[in-house]
Amino acid sequence: MSSPAFFRLLVVDDEPDLRTLYELTLLREGYEIETAGSVEEARLHLQDRAYSAVITDMRLPDGTGLDLLSYLEREGRREKAIVITAYGSAENAVEALKAGAYDYLTKPVDLKQFRAVVASALGRGPATSPAPLPASVPAARGTSSAEPSVAKSPGRAMADAAADSAQPGATAVPSSPALSRMAGQSAAMKQVRAMVDKVARSMAPVLVQGESGTGKELVARAIHEVSVRSAQPFIAVNCSAIPDHLLEAEFFGYRRGAFTGANEDREGFFQAADGGTLFLDEIGELPLSMQSKLLRAVQERSVRPVGAVNELPVNVRVLSATHKDLGVEVQAGRFRQDLYYRLNVIQIRVPPLRERLEDLAGIGERVLEWIARDAGMWPVPRLTPAALHHLARHPFPGNVREFENLLHRAVALSGSDTIDVADLALPGETPADAWSAEAMPAPAWADATVAMPIEPSRPPPSANAAPGLPSDLAVYLDDIERDMLLRALEQHRFNRTAAGASLGLSLRQMRYRMARLHVMDGGADAQLDGERGNV
Repeated sequence: MSSPAFFRLLVVDDEPDLRTLYELTLLREGYEIETAGSVEEARLHLQDRAYSAVITDMRLPDGTGLDLLSYLEREGRREKAIVITAYGSAENAVEALKAGAYDYLTKPVDLKQFRAVVASALGRGPATSPAPLPASVPAARGTSSAEPSVAKSPGRAMADAAADSAQPGATAVPSSPALSRMAGQSAAMKQVRAMVDKVARSMAPVLVQGESGTGKELVARAIHEVSVRSAQPFIAVNCSAIPDHLLEAEFFGYRRGAFTGANEDREGFFQAADGGTLFLDEIGELPLSMQSKLLRAVQERSVRPVGAVNELPVNVRVLSATHKDLGVEVQAGRFRQDLYYRLNVIQIRVPPLRERLEDLAGIGERVLEWIARDAGMWPVPRLTPAALHHLARHPFPGNVREFENLLHRAVALSGSDTIDVADLALPGETPADAWSAEAMPAPAWADATVAMPIEPSRPPPSANAAPGLPSDLAVYLDDIERDMLLRALEQHRFNRTAAGASLGLSLRQMRYRMARLHVMDGGADAQLDGERGNV
């Protein structure tokens, strides 16, 4: 591991005493420090050499810290920027993060937090190698092939790979497993991946907005994996699955004896994510009482476990997601406005599947590969162009999750290595309806994305069966029951307890029916649906 002395920092503040304080604090950490007292002086320093990070006060004699951020962005500089704002200036902090700052601090600066934020910006986590400073000033990003070789942290290397792949003519190279799992080459998905790469470089809170089943957690994981925090924990929390009376203990932890049953100290989600990323899914489901406590934790970067006297500092980046319009929730008084502005510094909208139907082929190919690998199947099943055309007629209210379940069902019902229209009974239609759609021509994009001829479809239902009656009653009823179970699971986010209750079934009965009908409880790994306390 390289010595911290290879990190050169620029501290910009017009107050000599504060400059000296910051300089002495960072020198003790082993950094090389240079200082400036104004925006113009800082620019002169930046023209002469490169720095690992720039730490700047917001208010300067000849401008603001935002002017420096604009300069760094305009010149294509790689330095991380940390902005110091006056106490209570939440608007300035949000503006700094939107302008590209890695993080911000408020005055009076807590030196312990100051050191932690600087270390985080430089990737000096316990499992992350520091990035030594280049020997000379780098040119603007991507403009010089003679730029000196720079050792990078894993997260920074992945972020740079994603940026390089976005250049015209570059070969697309997945920069993280999560990014590679975001299938699709539609304009909407390219925009999402570009936003992921951009926001991963800072500490700015991100709100991922999208309908249920669009893959919001996948976007959050991609942000984490591309960031310098990639080697640290990623803790995903489903806010809608935690009972209200357990929220504070689950989020902040508790001390032994704090309440009945608290037999030992326990960490909360914030402590578990220390140094990494905390993903709060369905943030709009939090009650107002918990929203105020979450706001304080986000603002102060510290938490007080239930039963404790003192607060504990935490270094956590908060990502959140919701299927609701939080702006409407704020107007209705169901969501705190101050928390909304804290979490919604940067918003990424994940488009529903109906807005990117050209991605059906890519998503289907990826999902079928997963299904085949899990089942040990070979060759991997393939969708015919006619099947793709038929799928494009469906609005997919359940989005990608519904598409995955549909393919699971089709693979189970298909007897060959191709999935044709007859294997795809979409919700609300019979197999005969699906089969009759094969007479329609396939769209041009379906022919281009699936390199296989149209296979002969299965024959239509037997003519011997009476009109309106199934030829096999047992199979027909099993299909209906399977579909009801899947719909209930999707409606309750694969919480088997809640889904079973909505159908009048106990958890044991639900498990039995799912096993008998081979119903996959996809997504349950991330939820564990609160059943630990229900079993």
